[in-house]
Amino acid sequence: MRKFARSGPVGRDRYYRIPPLTRINLDQVLTLISDEQYFVLHAPRQTGKTTTLLALRDLLNSGSEGDYRCVYASLEAGRTAGEDVERAMRIILGELGTQARGTLGDGSVEDLGREALASAGPDRAVRVALLRWAAADPRPLVLLLDEVDTLTGDPLLSLLSQLRSGYPDRPERFPQSVVLSGLRDLKDYRAPGAKGIPFNIKAESLRLGDFSEAETRALLGQHTEETGQAFTEEAASAVWGETCGQPWLVNALAYEACFRTKAGRNARGRSRRKTFWTRGSD
Repeated sequence: MRKFARSGPVGRDRYYRIPPLTRINLDQVLTLISDEQYFVLHAPRQTGKTTTLLALRDLLNSGSEGDYRCVYASLEAGRTAGEDVERAMRIILGELGTQARGTLGDGSVEDLGREALASAGPDRAVRVALLRWAAADPRPLVLLLDEVDTLTGDPLLSLLSQLRSGYPDRPERFPQSVVLSGLRDLKDYRAPGAKGIPFNIKAESLRLGDFSEAETRALLGQHTEETGQAFTEEAASAVWGETCGQPWLVNALAYEACFRTKAGRNARGRSRRKTFWTRGSD
């Protein structure tokens, strides 16, 4: 039996979820990618960014939208690098290599990263590795870089500068499209002492929103469909009213009601058609 997710990303087999690609303007996103654009997807924590990016990766790699190579990589481990550009670039290239091997079965990227660091140095290593990676296969390369704003200072400036420097070589010799994802819009990224961010190639800044009321009710309805345990109208309205559709809050409140409270557990055990949880129930 699936449950309501309280941590992410949300897999389709273990948790109730709203189809992640319905939560974005998918036509707009696919057009930006096909038009060789670099853009931002941002939202607060526990909103569903990673789940959405992974679903987009799988769609692009499925071949249904074109013959792409798409890799998702979280840059969160780069947080530990502080101002050490070399360490940060090693972490980023290592993560890209790991994900390329796991997602595409492409083990060459790990070697490309090591060679680029040795030959080009940290402030050019990502650019050089991406040039060689993109040129090695005629299929357009798309990168989904998550948690970009966990990088700070010089490592962040170096990464963005390298992406900007390689931008004119796309798509034959550089990624056709790059999606930068984090908590904030790119214009809000700041480095100590910096006047701005060296990334004037951003086409759009998209924000992943909260659930609508219809999506909130649809998520609750998945539980009812699978278990027969129905939410009363009062309960469904309360979930929406208390959360305003914030995805983590919706899931957490529904989980408490269905799996943690005595009333919720007993209702599931008594009947597959039992409605449950009015406000104030234990």
